[in-house]
This record gives sequence, C-alpha cells and structure tokens, in this order.
Amino acid sequence: MKTPVAKITSNKSEIKILVVDDREDNLFSIEAILEKDNYTIVKANSGKEALKVLLRQQDFSLILMDVQMPDLNGFETAAIIYERDKLKNIPIIFITAFSYDDDFISRGYKTGGVDYIYKPIKPELLRMKVSVFVDLYRKNQQLLLHEKKLLATNKSLQREIEERKTSEQKIKLLNEKLVANNAHLKSTNEELDRFAYVASHDLQEPLRKIMVFSDKIMIKGAMDDETEKYLKKIVNSSRRMQQLINDLLSFSRHPMNVSDFKKTDLNVLARESIAELEVEIEKNNAKVQVDQLPVIAVIPGLVRQLFYNLISNAIKFRKKSEDPIVRIEARKVNAGEINFHLKTINGTEYYQIVVSDNGIGFDPRYTDEIFMVFKRLHSYHEFEGSGVGLSICKKIVEKHNGFITARSNIDKGSEFIVVLPKEQTGY
Repeated sequence: MKTPVAKITSNKSEIKILVVDDREDNLFSIEAILEKDNYTIVKANSGKEALKVLLRQQDFSLILMDVQMPDLNGFETAAIIYERDKLKNIPIIFITAFSYDDDFISRGYKTGGVDYIYKPIKPELLRMKVSVFVDLYRKNQQLLLHEKKLLATNKSLQREIEERKTSEQKIKLLNEKLVANNAHLKSTNEELDRFAYVASHDLQEPLRKIMVFSDKIMIKGAMDDETEKYLKKIVNSSRRMQQLINDLLSFSRHPMNVSDFKKTDLNVLARESIAELEVEIEKNNAKVQVDQLPVIAVIPGLVRQLFYNLISNAIKFRKKSEDPIVRIEARKVNAGEINFHLKTINGTEYYQIVVSDNGIGFDPRYTDEIFMVFKRLHSYHEFEGSGVGLSICKKIVEKHNGFITARSNIDKGSEFIVVLPKEQTGY
C-alpha cells in the first residue's frame, strides 16, 4: 500500500512548482522534464497531500494537477485550493490521459484551471507551457513589488503632506501671533511717543522754574560759598535733565515720508550748526574746517541736528593738552563700497561724509556700542551729556536710508563716517 508523502526536489530556484499525481512514475517523469529549467519541484501523490503541502507553503508559481486521482480528483482538489485567498492566484494546469467533451473541459476551467496537458506528456510542450506561466508569475511578482513600493511611497507622501499641513498650520498661527505682536508693538510705540511729548512739554516747565529761581537767588548774592556751590549743582542737574528730555523727544519722532525731504546744500546746514555752537567753539578755542559738501535730498532740520551732535561731540571729547580741530569732508562712493552696510536705492548716487577730530578717541571694540541709546564710555562727571546724542545721529541717518559708523583709537582722534543717498525713493 502506497503511503502519501510529499517529496521536494530543490534546485535552489525562486520558482516553485507543485506537481500532484497519484502515480510515482508520472511524478518523476514530470520532474525529469522540468529539472533542466532549474525549478524547485514539490511532489504530492494525492489531492489530500497537496492540500497539506499548501497549508505550509503558499509561494508556488504553478500547480500541475492530475485529474484522475482516488479520494479527491483534480477538479475537487482545485476547488478546495481556490477557497483560500492566499492560494487563489496560483495557476493550475490539469493533466489528463483522456480526451473529454466540452462540458468536461469547461468544468476544469470553471474550477479555476488555466490550461490542459494530455498524456502521454510531450516534454517540449510541457516545458513551453510551464515557462509561459512562470514568466507570468515573475511579471506578476514584479508588479506586486512595484505596487508595494508605490503604496509605501504614497504612504510616505501622505505623511509628508500631513506634516506639511501641520507645519503650515503652525506657521499660520505664528504669523497671526506676529501680526498681533506687531499691532501691540505699534500701540506701545504710539503710547511712548505720546509720553515723550507729554514729558517734553509738562516736565520742562517746572525745570525752567527751578533754573529761573536758582538764577534769581544767585543774582541776589549774600550766600556763603558752600550754598552757592550746591545751588550751582542744582542748576547743572536741571540743565542735564532738560537736555535728556529734549534728546528723548528727538529720539522718538514719528517715521518720515518722501515729502519731508528737500534738496539741500549740506554746506549751509554745516555752517548753521557751527553758528549754533559758536560759544562752545570760542570757549574751547576749537577750529572747524568744512570742505565742499554735496547738494542732496534730506530733511534739513534733522541733518542740521546730525552735524550739531557730531561737531559738539568732537569738541566735548577733546584732549586737555590740544586745541580741538574738527574737519568735515565728503566724497562720492560707489555701490561696491556700501553694499555690505545697507540696501542700496536703485539708480541713485551715494556720498560719504566724514567728521574727524583730534580728540581722546575710544577703544575700537566699542564702535557698535557707542550708537546705543544711553550708552556712555565715560562718566558724566568727566563729560556732560545724556548718552543719546550718537543714538539720535544713528536714527537720523537711518531715516535717510543711510548708515553711520566710526573709526577710532584711544588718544588718536575719531572719524565718524556717514553715507547718505543723493535722492530719496524709499518711503
């Protein structure tokens, strides 16, 4: 009695074929025909044995099934195989020793079979038909692999889209927050401007009274030296506070527009600033030399203040051993010399204005800091001032779409370099 045992002959191929026949000679005959094609052949000598094999292995490229077998014939075995989803895509070629009518052949196709081979088997015909379905299997596997890759790519794209949507939502929320912060900042700046105006108007009145009454007391005389000394300190402190209030007001002015700019001869503004500083210039025996300056579009009052602050600074930070000498000169510069410092205005020329002195200078490490509001490198006991003069200069220059910087060394004097455009179109 024959014991149904599945036999596997492996040629280490990716293509596995299940051969089902109740006769050993037929199994070995089919194996011999297909062995030269390097397939992996799994043999089963009954329908039941074939089903057991398929419970453990589902990766077959093709099933060659004998129709006439005891217990379960080929059609019945095929019907059971195709009831399982994992097996329904394995093609089955039925092998039969008899020719049947159309109804019988149709039954095989309805069961799921894809073709018939008749005994006695013609080797070349068997190899050809097997190769056709093996080739289809390979192509199907490639399609399945491609489908998996597409699904993975699609999943990755969906994840990326979700991440992008999340990022866009975060950016939207950040932009909304930025808009809200800007509105709050604008409101705060407006309040600061109003405060500066109130401070300049309301605080200066009591300061003026302090200075007036202090002057009257000093005119009357009849006071000891110590009282006079303290009274002078009161007057000097009041003047410093008045200067601080005025500087704060200048620093907080509203933004300008293009109609505020006028074509102006800078020589005139420089002379007017020198005239305002006449007392200081005479008191310190200072010399102010002005070379030929250009005619450019500026806000006259602000640039006059710029010259005033820079000249005043040069005289203030003089050497005790030398009379102060201040020089103002100008030259035209090209875009290559300034494009590292500011965004240039297309189609306009630029001028570099240099205010130099022979004063005490400063450490070049502090070049950027000297333009910060209230930043002082010296105590006000040594040099008077509120510490906002150069900050105001920086703000004035920036309102003119220009930039300001400085070059200096201790005891070697200083150069303040201002670059301004000839025309204004940036408002």
